[in-house]
Amino acid sequence: MPTVGVNRDLLFRALGRTYTDEEFDELCFEFGLELDEITSEKEIISREQGNTKAAGASDVILYKIDVPANRYDLLCLEGLVRGLQVFKNKLEAPRYRRVRPASGEPQKLVITKETAAVRPHAVAAVLRNITFTQERYDSFIELQEKLHQNICRKRSLVAIGTHDLDTISGPFTYTAKPPGDICFKPLNQTKEYTATQLMTLYKSDSHLKHYLHIIEDKPAYPVIYDSNGVVLSMPPIINGDHSKITLKTKNVFIECTATDVTKAKIVLDMMVTMFCEYCSQPFTVEEAEVVYPDGKTCLYPELAYRKEKLSSDFINRKVGINESTEKIAQLLTRMCLLSQATGAGDEIEVEIPPTRSDIIHACDIMEDAAIAYGFNNITRTTPRTYTVANQFPLNKLTELLRQDLAAAGFTEALNFALCSQEDIADKLGKKITETRAAHISNPKTAEFQVARTTLLPGLLKTIAANRKMPLPLKLFEVSDVVLKDETKDVGARNSRRFCAVYYNKSPGFEVIHGLLDRTMQLLDVKLARGEGYHIQAADDSTFFPGRCAEIFVRGKSVGRLGVLHPDVINRFELTMPCSALEMDIEPFLGHTAEALLTHDVPMQEVIKHKFPTRDGSVQTPLPRPTSTKTVFGDVSTQAGLKALDDFLADKSYLEGFVASLADVAMFDAIPTPPSPTLCHLSRWYSHIQSFGAERGNLPSSKSQFVLPAAPLASASDDDDDDDIDLFGSDEETESAEAAKIKEQRLAEYTAKKAKKPALVAKSSILLDVKPWDDETDMAKLEECVRSVGMDGLLWGQSKLVPVGYGIKKLQIGCVVEDDKVGTDLLEEAITAFEDYVQSVDVAAFNKI
Repeated sequence: MPTVGVNRDLLFRALGRTYTDEEFDELCFEFGLELDEITSEKEIISREQGNTKAAGASDVILYKIDVPANRYDLLCLEGLVRGLQVFKNKLEAPRYRRVRPASGEPQKLVITKETAAVRPHAVAAVLRNITFTQERYDSFIELQEKLHQNICRKRSLVAIGTHDLDTISGPFTYTAKPPGDICFKPLNQTKEYTATQLMTLYKSDSHLKHYLHIIEDKPAYPVIYDSNGVVLSMPPIINGDHSKITLKTKNVFIECTATDVTKAKIVLDMMVTMFCEYCSQPFTVEEAEVVYPDGKTCLYPELAYRKEKLSSDFINRKVGINESTEKIAQLLTRMCLLSQATGAGDEIEVEIPPTRSDIIHACDIMEDAAIAYGFNNITRTTPRTYTVANQFPLNKLTELLRQDLAAAGFTEALNFALCSQEDIADKLGKKITETRAAHISNPKTAEFQVARTTLLPGLLKTIAANRKMPLPLKLFEVSDVVLKDETKDVGARNSRRFCAVYYNKSPGFEVIHGLLDRTMQLLDVKLARGEGYHIQAADDSTFFPGRCAEIFVRGKSVGRLGVLHPDVINRFELTMPCSALEMDIEPFLGHTAEALLTHDVPMQEVIKHKFPTRDGSVQTPLPRPTSTKTVFGDVSTQAGLKALDDFLADKSYLEGFVASLADVAMFDAIPTPPSPTLCHLSRWYSHIQSFGAERGNLPSSKSQFVLPAAPLASASDDDDDDDIDLFGSDEETESAEAAKIKEQRLAEYTAKKAKKPALVAKSSILLDVKPWDDETDMAKLEECVRSVGMDGLLWGQSKLVPVGYGIKKLQIGCVVEDDKVGTDLLEEAITAFEDYVQSVDVAAFNKI
């Protein structure tokens, strides 16, 4: 978000009253802004450059206000004050008008055809009889800079030039010339320079050097002349010193050159609307005529007003309020959007001024209505929908694979999603046209030209960068590639791939093949044709002839493995053989990874409309139990529902973390949907209701929450009770029986739960214990390690593994109870034997 710094005293003077910092902060929030910082020029310089540099700086208080990035009308003091005054109903939004000059002939800007290759568009306007003060002049210059950094995209789209019209004479010519043919005295310089010399001069300028790249490699530079050949500016770099504006300037000629004419119109409208209030005729702008190379003429600024229509019901629904059409029209008018009810139902006609280029959709108007209403005034309500988050299935599968591949001894790599064309084509022995690669239209470097279509080049480049590491190098990556796909709305799709490489003195095809078998074992796919997986010989230019196989799963090809071709290895600057495996893992999900955001039709709607279910049958209502007695009381009464609401205040379900038949039983026991005032119960009820026909397939419950119904008395018994029971109370008897049953059930549940053994979480850990040198007694070292005893620790098998230079490390396994033994505790206990142990590392860690 852009930050606008305004002088606090000038701001309060323009607003017509003084605010405390807290009051102004609240006003900003109400208007949709944020008071970011209260500071001063001296404090800023002191913080950035030190106290010495800040010695002579001003102590005037500055407000730093964060403004939405698309609210260009709030980037200066004038626009900010105007917006706040209209918002507070102290001022009506002004009406901006384009007028013809008193002389009758507008200033003319002629564009030549030479500009087409550099900056083909230009717009212009005149602020006539304007009065500048030092504060207004500073704000005028600062607005240009804010626009340059924001909508102008650092002058690459639009560049603004402002000139003293009394020092120049029209018509003006906008053309492009070779840099050596352009010569003028630039702003704040004492002599003339050619454009070539200026580009060299400004390479050391901290401000202008950031814009040189826009035109420096062009054969011709854009330039604007007046009728006498005086240079007004060389956009987008610098203006001429001859036409610079001062405090005495009365008539300002504003020109905007651009590569985007729409942005240029917006920028010009912002410049003139913000400062036309200082003209002798406030809020009027003198038009200028722009002549294009084809002879077409246009008058600027456009200052276009447009009207949109929408319903008050749309705004009420989206914001969550209930206001009349007239009230909403008043709210929008406070946001400088003059609105009125048309009388056709709840329709509102909204007039959008030229200062509000951010209004492009009905949702933008709705947002302004919400701001004017006040976000804090919107009634807080519980959402009607309730969802339970789950990990994206494809990501869950990826995480599981990553852990087990690391446990298999392979190291994970993470490479860039972009690469060069050479990486995915030439180096792999393929043609770029065969790769279905998505190309970057304007790549910054040769390294990032296309989105990768395979993970293999990234892993081979990783090996090339780590050739000095001990062999073998075993790497893997599970990530996305991008492939062209005409069936997608964006023309491409992501595909999740798994790739592994083995680099050693021998090809190690058996290692890669074994990794494939292990991966299939983890994915629960059997080695068999048809419903399982199998491999068969294939030809691929990336692999060595006769050493490549294609992987088929359930009859569908998912990838390839084999020994890489020597030419491929050489192109990646490797010197040893390498085997590789790459395959698509999305088919193992059983459905596309691009899950559709669909919802089942609620159960009641299925019954009401007799919608067919997935198997084609018509859903019939499920019978409801006759009992409304539960462990929370009678859910047909308000007291019972309140008790259940309190129980669900911090729970999603009655049992555990997933819906079960206990929830279904309780749902069926509630005779009617609960009141929205019972927000937790209402949320739970709506969620269980959404399961529809699937409620019968939920997991069984562990406890009984709904109590059985009391047996019905016979008619004769009822009659006898009516005649004889003069003092008894049916309600008291039933309540006593329900309480007794409730206590009995709770006691049984508690006793059953106490007898059930608690689930103990365990982990299998493989430790690498390294000695100091080759003279360390490894038998004694193992004895020391096994002497470490803890509750919940069980030592397993061990072996000595060569490290190098005759040194061996002890690799020993153990099983621990997670709640009792941690890896930190184990490492601390083992490293205590400092005469034998140099370090302890966790080689593998798996949950049991």
